[in-house]
Amino acid sequence: IKNISTGIPTAFSLEQNYPNPFNPKTVIRFDVMRSPTGAIVDDKVVLKVYDVMGREVETLVNEKLAPGTYETTFDGSKLNSGVYFYRLQTERFTETKRMTLIK
Repeated sequence: IKNISTGIPTAFSLEQNYPNPFNPKTVIRFDVMRSPTGAIVDDKVVLKVYDVMGREVETLVNEKLAPGTYETTFDGSKLNSGVYFYRLQTERFTETKRMTLIK
């Protein structure tokens, strides 16, 4: 995981992976915002990848992160072609997006 911005986002967000479709690696970018009171606190952030049956494939992030913009790389070289889902989850935010692996 790499922090790519020193600015503090005003909202949580999960961006579409790129490239999509991908083979075999893709980049996932997301924003972690400050607390509603304006305080800068570390949020527990979990980013996981699931197959179409809902089985967890990989945990990409599972740690406390300070507010900022981050990106991480997902390597699907050991997986079959198909549709996968990735979910960003914190105490205050959850979002899921779809990605396609084509070999």
